[in-house]
Amino acid sequence: MPFLVATILQGEFLLSFVLFLIAGVSDALDGLLARALKQRSALGEYLDPVADKLLLSTLFLVLTHMKSSSGERLIPVTVTVMVFGRDMGILIVAAILYAAVGRREFHPSVLGKANTLVQIAAVAMVLLRQLTAQEWVVMVRQVALDLTMLLTVASGFHYAWLVSRRTSHPAANSAAAK
Repeated sequence: MPFLVATILQGEFLLSFVLFLIAGVSDALDGLLARALKQRSALGEYLDPVADKLLLSTLFLVLTHMKSSSGERLIPVTVTVMVFGRDMGILIVAAILYAAVGRREFHPSVLGKANTLVQIAAVAMVLLRQLTAQEWVVMVRQVALDLTMLLTVASGFHYAWLVSRRTSHPAANSAAAK
């Protein structure tokens, strides 16, 4: 990750794009291989999403800091603030649930996974946009950023709804978990 961030900060967007693709492919292969070889671990199940979120969050911050040749931020501040706000909210709620009731499982929802996928696409398209001004790249970049905002809000509300349902029926949840 440090090399990827350094290449972005140095304006080496071709290398940044290639490194980002390599990171994504290697992460996907690692997950597939772990499942295929039945080498999944509790630690890996916690660390893999944390590493993914750390990489994406760092890239959102760096790309928000960077400006294009026209002076426009590569990722608008609003998008990054919304992404961080949602993630901080989820972390705070998870910490409170753990502290209050010892609840550790906090599985990603379908909307949360879709949000992560769209964030990955947004970062890829932001980097690709620095390499080409082709109309389809400009359009897909904007769609990915818009979908990131939409799914960030939707998945945030979805997590809040799931948590409220789980905490309002603790007896049913503990029976279902057994």
